[in-house]
Amino acid sequence: MVLKIYFDDKPVFLCDEINSTIEAHRHHPDAIFIDEVTTPAIKSLLHEIAKPDFHSGILYSEDIEKLKKMFWKHFTIILAAGGLVKNEKGETLMIFRRGKWDLPKGKLEEGENLKSCAIREVEEETGLKNITVQHFLITTYHTYNDFGKHILKESYWYLMNASSNQKTTPQTEEDIFEITWVNKDAIGEKLRNTFPSIKDVLKTAGQ
Repeated sequence: MVLKIYFDDKPVFLCDEINSTIEAHRHHPDAIFIDEVTTPAIKSLLHEIAKPDFHSGILYSEDIEKLKKMFWKHFTIILAAGGLVKNEKGETLMIFRRGKWDLPKGKLEEGENLKSCAIREVEEETGLKNITVQHFLITTYHTYNDFGKHILKESYWYLMNASSNQKTTPQTEEDIFEITWVNKDAIGEKLRNTFPSIKDVLKTAGQ
């Protein structure tokens, strides 16, 4: 298993196997590889991430669940869910939020399951109705600081379908000011101005 956590555009991998992706990062001169994982080692890695020449980090352990717990305890964990929505033409719904092209998602509410959260967030952020979920796609992880708190957001993504023959309404209170259906030929342009985790979602869906 390999988990990839983004710190801005810099990845840190938690893994119990060395696949081709890990191997490529492992041999980069500015990557950090740790196979004797301790709390001080994790703290040291988190300190190194802030340096401009940091490329990527790899934490390797045969016990991935123990490794995950050790890493997670350095953050406040937020669960979220969202959708990659396709229409009848095969186009992908994208939103423009805070200067980046993005996909609709949001935080899990108390008593809510992940799939219901994903549908609700797509409806709230885009105004779409009659959304159907096809299947689960991928879990992405990214970190950020919120008034001094270190947050790790764990986002669960679903492939969805909805008709384009309906009005979309951007949720401006969430800083969404544009919604568009993007055909396959135009996806590349949007990828130049999006987050690496969103690129991973689109790649998983074959975009």
